[in-house]
Amino acid sequence: MKYRVIGSSPETRREVSVLSLGAMTFGTTVDEATSFAILDRFVEAGGTFIDTSNNYAFWVHGTQGGESEELVGRWLKSRGVGDEITIATKLGARPNQPTTGFSRDVEGLSAKVIRESSERSRERLGIEKIHLLYAHIMDENTPLEETVQGFADVVADGVAGLLGASNHWAWRVERARTLAAAAGVPGYEVLQHHHSYLRQRTDIPSLRSPDGNQGLVSGDLLSYLRDNPELTQVSYSPLISGAYVRTTSRSAPASSTPAPSRACRRSARWRRRPAPPSTRWCCPG
Repeated sequence: MKYRVIGSSPETRREVSVLSLGAMTFGTTVDEATSFAILDRFVEAGGTFIDTSNNYAFWVHGTQGGESEELVGRWLKSRGVGDEITIATKLGARPNQPTTGFSRDVEGLSAKVIRESSERSRERLGIEKIHLLYAHIMDENTPLEETVQGFADVVADGVAGLLGASNHWAWRVERARTLAAAAGVPGYEVLQHHHSYLRQRTDIPSLRSPDGNQGLVSGDLLSYLRDNPELTQVSYSPLISGAYVRTTSRSAPASSTPAPSRACRRSARWRRRPAPPSTRWCCPG
């Protein structure tokens, strides 16, 4: 296993495994015994970075989420796990009402939500401090200054350590970091977006933006990361839920897809995957 240091402050930075275990479906579609076995095996293999969220996985049973955090918390307690494992969770996208579908009716990123949701996450996880706390989605209805200060306050009070932003446009991240720097408070140091060898189009309108999907690694985000090597990019769903090897109807078998011809490789229709930016990357499974 390889390891990377995320964060810059001696008080909050963490050394983590470059592979992060995503716990999205633990406690819902993955039962407790299986989840515990996967968590055990991950740690045995040298893994030290576990990723969850306060809304995982509401869509399975029509809840508001929390099942994943609760299961991870039970595992941490049962195994006597301490500060050696880095726990990352997210807030902001938890639905305001039980539901099975994604909508815009979510908690958002007000100072009140940040305070209350982070403390509830800490309780479900059963830990003293959330090592890495993400803004799960953008909230354009709350002044960014309020969001920045809200996250800074939970860091100051010891509820959270490192701060991150998931599914954000690069310009929103930069604006938030500029506000934090001007106020002399902690800002986002870790980003989380979907990234894989198969790069999706970023310009197709999404649920939260007519301009495209802000959850995808785009060219401007890669450029931003290259220019800010102190940031860490965490890539979620790098294996696209097993699509590279799945043989079900949702994806053609890998062997059934012919390699591109030499002529195609030279054309604009086929592009090699660009070299990763000179920054730090982690990949939740």
